[in-house]
Amino acid sequence: MSAVPVAPPESLEDYAAATAGCTRCRLAQGRTQVVFGAGNPRADLMFVGEAPGFHEDKQGVPFVGQAGKLLDGLLAGIGITRDDVFVANVLKCRPPGNRDPQTDEIEACEPHLFRQIELIEPKVIATLGNFATKLLSGRPLGITRVHGQEKELTIAGRSVLLYPLYHPAAALYTPAMLKVLEADFARLPALLGRPAQPAAMPEPVGEPEPEPAVAAPAEQLGLF
Repeated sequence: MSAVPVAPPESLEDYAAATAGCTRCRLAQGRTQVVFGAGNPRADLMFVGEAPGFHEDKQGVPFVGQAGKLLDGLLAGIGITRDDVFVANVLKCRPPGNRDPQTDEIEACEPHLFRQIELIEPKVIATLGNFATKLLSGRPLGITRVHGQEKELTIAGRSVLLYPLYHPAAALYTPAMLKVLEADFARLPALLGRPAQPAAMPEPVGEPEPEPAVAAPAEQLGLF
């Protein structure tokens, strides 16, 4: 049974509180907390990643590890900050060992994501990696084929521009991917109808910080 009430909450804040005790899937048994999402509740630009990792599970905020630092740098490079956007994941709870999301977990959690989209009403949804891209596009094409190619779709009952991107973690494992990410991110201001405001990129992020030995992550295969 889900802890989410039948009547839809009126605000994103209400909905976050309602999902805090969600037990729709088995991931509820091993999580520290639900990682609902964070950022501007009326953002024009929404990012959707895959699932929380170790640090996200502990802090309750998406993209706070090395991939999150790289995301911050990519945003800074186009004159945007985390306060300007909303960041969420397909799954709101961390899969054991950072394994890939499973089909039944995605099906159980996707109503939360679609309700977030309804409440935020973004103009552009940038998907990060395969799982978010396939779910929101409704197509099986992998991120390698569709990254950087925007498409207007109806999602959660409203017209939005879907813009697939590689997951920032891809650049941590394959440094050459950073140039691809930078090029794809550079198009975001235009997609939002804004003039480009380039800013200096921060120093490159180093190697991913290892998680504690008791919770070493498995390599996620859904990034490419």
